[in-house]
Amino acid sequence: MSQTDTDARARLLYVEDDPQLGFVTRDNLELQGFEVVWVQDGQAALEAFAKHAFDLCILDVMLPRLDGFTLAEAIRKEDRDVPILFLTARSLKEDRIQGLRLGGDDYITKPFSIEELVLKIEVFLRRRKVVETDQPEHFDIGDYHLDYPNLMLTHPEQERRLTPREAEVLRYLAARADRVVPRSEILKNIWGKDDYFLGRSLDVFVSRLRKYLRRDPRVKIENIHGVGFRLVTQNCEE
Repeated sequence: MSQTDTDARARLLYVEDDPQLGFVTRDNLELQGFEVVWVQDGQAALEAFAKHAFDLCILDVMLPRLDGFTLAEAIRKEDRDVPILFLTARSLKEDRIQGLRLGGDDYITKPFSIEELVLKIEVFLRRRKVVETDQPEHFDIGDYHLDYPNLMLTHPEQERRLTPREAEVLRYLAARADRVVPRSEILKNIWGKDDYFLGRSLDVFVSRLRKYLRRDPRVKIENIHGVGFRLVTQNCEE
């Protein structure tokens, strides 16, 4: 078995409506030491997710009853941290970006190798076990307050609920306020790897956060060309 002791018997939710592919993939993952709950439509997957705790979800996109993107959105409303891998024949760039925007962590295009899938699963399981004990969960950002556990960004004139990924990006920048944070560092620590599609997704989240923070002109997220981003707050207490 390639699975480490720390990941022993990790439970995976696997959603695939192709019986042959589903059977083969499930058996191979079980041979690697994973516990696999395989369902063949989106609605059944949502019901299974409500009943059991899963360490990682593998979702096809084209599913009966409830498509994979809608399913991912529903899962993210219940659990902001569980890794989600999209596994699909759809390879258009727009589909990849949409899946990542909805909270997916990675996107594997069919046909795929079991070795690649297992490697990605193990990477995300190890990443999830890293506990950031030294990183605060509440931040004052100018006139704003970030309540990370509850995904709330509050301002004296407005309260906004963030998506899990928006909250993660803002917390990462807030913990490193007034410092330049490389794009590659953000991508590797939040998404697990640095690539073009994830970088596009990061740009979308930064653009949204800029809009959310515009009520305080002293707060801004600077784009340091070719390097990364900096959340500027130094003048907020002057």
